[in-house]
Formats: sequence, C-alpha cells, structure tokens
Amino acid sequence: MAKSRLLLLHLLFATMHGMAQGGGKFQIRTIAFYNVENLFDTVNDSLVYDDDRTPAGIFQWTKKRYQKKIENLAKVLSQIGLEKRHAPPDIIGLCEVENAQVLQDLTDHTFLRGTTYGIIHYDGPDERGIDVALLYNTNTFTPISIKRHGLILLNYERERDRTRDQLVVHGILDSESIYIIVNHWPSRSGGEGRSRPYRIAAAELNRHIIDSISKTDSSPRILSIGDFNDNPGDYSLKKVLQLKKEKALLKDDELFNPMEKIFRNGEGTMAYRDRWGLFDQLYVTGNLVNGSSQMQLWKVGIFRPPYLVTKYGSFAGYPLRTYSGGRYTGGYSDHFPIYGYLIRKVDLLLGQN
Repeated sequence: MAKSRLLLLHLLFATMHGMAQGGGKFQIRTIAFYNVENLFDTVNDSLVYDDDRTPAGIFQWTKKRYQKKIENLAKVLSQIGLEKRHAPPDIIGLCEVENAQVLQDLTDHTFLRGTTYGIIHYDGPDERGIDVALLYNTNTFTPISIKRHGLILLNYERERDRTRDQLVVHGILDSESIYIIVNHWPSRSGGEGRSRPYRIAAAELNRHIIDSISKTDSSPRILSIGDFNDNPGDYSLKKVLQLKKEKALLKDDELFNPMEKIFRNGEGTMAYRDRWGLFDQLYVTGNLVNGSSQMQLWKVGIFRPPYLVTKYGSFAGYPLRTYSGGRYTGGYSDHFPIYGYLIRKVDLLLGQN
C-alpha cells in the first residue's frame, strides 16, 4: 500500500471514534456553543460599559478572578464531546466575550493547548461590550469568508438599540463546505412580550442571511448556533424561521431544530424562577439530516457534568455561575453549553482520491 494511503488511514482513525450505525464506521466532528456569561478582562475600556467588571468595580473583577474564569471555561470546552470525539470541539461558538484578548487567553490555557484554535471575532456595537465569536480547530476547519451582519433596532423612544452582530463564517470542514452562523439575539430585558419584536427582527435577519447564501450556493449546508433568548416553540423560531421538529420528508432547504425534542422533555440550558429555558440551540438545513449530504448531523445534547451544577441553596440544580446574587461564587456561567456531532461514513472517505 502506498505511503500516502497509509498516512490517510492513520489520520482518519486517529481522529475518528468508530461506532456501529448501519454496519459502518464514522468520522466525527464536534460543534459546540457556550454562553460564557460576561467574559471580561480586568482593563477598563472607555468605549463600553465594563466599569463594574474591573478591580475597582462593584464586582471586584481582579486578575485572580479573571484567571479562574479562564481556567473554568477552558476546562469545560476541553471536555465537550470527549465521549465520542476524544478531542475538544472542532467548532466552538461563543457569546458574551469582551474582546479578542480574552479569546486568546482562553485558547492559550493549558486545558486547550492540545488543539490549535483559530479565532474569529469582531468588536461589535453592543453597549455592554459583549460579542459573539467563533473558535475553530485549524487542522479540521478552514475559513473561506467571514461576514458580520448588524441588527438595526429602535427602542420605544425611537433611539438606536445597539445589540450583537450575527457572525457568518463560510469554510471547509474536512472537505465539506459549510456555513456557520453565530447568534446572540436580544435579551428578554423588560419582559418577554415587550422585547419579543427585537427577537423577531433577529430571526428575520437570520432568514435574510440564509436566503442570500442560497442565491449563490444551490444547496448550502448551514448550521446556526447561539443563544436565541427564545425557546424552540417561540414565534421567532417556529413562525419566522419555520424550524421543523421532525426529519421525515425534510427538504434540503428547510430548517430542522433537533433541540425541540430536548425542550419538550423538560430539559434546558438556563433557569429562571424555577423554570428551565432552552435558549441555547442549534439548527441546520435539511441536507444535513435527510441523507442528501455525506456530512450528517448525528445527535445533539446539553453538556451538564456535575461540576457545572449548583449543589446547594435556593439555586440548587441551576448552572453554577461566576456570581450569584452579587456574591462571587467562582463558577462557570449561568448557561450550560450545547453540542452536536457531525459525521461522515469512513468507507466513503477511503474511496476518495
């Protein structure tokens, strides 16, 4: 056997966890998303409202606390998908990050040094200074184009309400073209009903992005991840984006939300007043689940190991966050991360030239 073919076999099986599904074995890539809850550095930036998260601010955000936050988050990210992929995620969407430096500190941490991550981030218009970002394993994903789409909102005083951009990254995951949209839609501040039009506008922007991609790519593979600040059955996702909950008879250009069944089972990524919400989700185009593409979405889940869960007190069972009731607790985030596995059959890969 030629040396190149031996090398290909070695690389494939080094990054693949074999599993039986229809008698075959599959290569796995992990996609993750995590709302990291106020990942700020300790430097006061005069352009954003980060004063509270500085050493002199009300949260006493010291270098020691910052480094602990980085360590905590790096630990979580390093373990998502280990059960199947045996490596940290290939693609990680993040929200509530202040700047590129905190992302560099995160990917430089010892827990993640085994994987070389590229960073995609822009300083966005959000007044709090929190942005979305994408980390990617440079050995498995290659970006082709990057775009940021601003969401123009007006508040009830007809003034500009500055919120997060929607980040769109087109790239090659192994040899497959894929578009990834990273979201952090407007919050429910002021009440769900009062803020609902903002998330409807975010969904309309998402729909516009997908339609624009489809004009230049006849059957694009699209994966949208983020904190949508809405649950799977809410109007923005169900009516505006028309996300489907069943894979049966799904067309290539229709959108499938695998998280809806998880939510219907009573699970969530964040809790408020003893009710679980599943704001952190991913959805995909039909070609990633209906068998028309070599790459397929296999399964999704909420990453919730015991150490991420508050064990005692009135918030027992909730995500263990960095601050609780204004008191420093040294935790992780007020959200659990989510993940999904994309798979390709190995015998199909071995047959390629």
